[in-house]
Amino acid sequence: MVVEERLAGGSTGGAVRVGDTVRRAAGRWTPAVHALLRHLESVGFDRAPRALGFDEQGREVLSYLPGDVVGDRRPWPRWVYAEDALREVAGWLREYHDAVAGFVPPADAVWREGGTWRPGMIVGHNDAAPYNAAWEDGRLAGFFDWDFASPVSREYDLAFTAFAWVPLHVRRVVGVEGFTAFAQRPARLRVMLDAYGWTGPLGPFIEIVRRRASDSAIGIRRNAAAGDPAYVMMVEEGVDASLETAVDELAHFPCQ
Repeated sequence: MVVEERLAGGSTGGAVRVGDTVRRAAGRWTPAVHALLRHLESVGFDRAPRALGFDEQGREVLSYLPGDVVGDRRPWPRWVYAEDALREVAGWLREYHDAVAGFVPPADAVWREGGTWRPGMIVGHNDAAPYNAAWEDGRLAGFFDWDFASPVSREYDLAFTAFAWVPLHVRRVVGVEGFTAFAQRPARLRVMLDAYGWTGPLGPFIEIVRRRASDSAIGIRRNAAAGDPAYVMMVEEGVDASLETAVDELAHFPCQ
């Protein structure tokens, strides 16, 4: 008898664990995501799930990433805001970007976030946030939920990741999640950027973050209008409006 254990979290249907595998509803973007994950496996990048095909119900099958996760907890666990987490996440992202640099998507690739790959771009995770992280023995085991992967520049993927982990979102959002050390955010951002290898000043990077957040808000509304249930839920919950507020707040971010 197959035993399915529902995993915590997930905004649209979530996922179940079956042994050492995870089963999730597939989408039109899943073949492209699996091609990406197979590439990562082929180059030895081991901190991402492995694509294992589909089960008899048509669900995608992925390897299970062990470790502690945020799940449904509020506030988030303490490891999310540890300074070491900034270095771990930035290091993971740099290793991932280097590993994916040689990936050329299939010509017929369809991405949930849209976009067309061209030379010089990478396929970013685009949602490497605490709620998609697995943490084991003080180290980032990897990120799951690759549904929002799509072609972007490295800096755009880094911008979202910094937005999620520093964090740079609006205070009312991150306060509920357990972060209140707002005066430390410039120093935390510098720690993360240094760990990634971004050596430029904070001001220009913050402008990239603002553009990234604004583009996210626009994309959420566009995909909601097209009927994607995940994005419809985001609009109903005011995620796009919160992102726009964050854009306004970051115009006054102390970069000195």
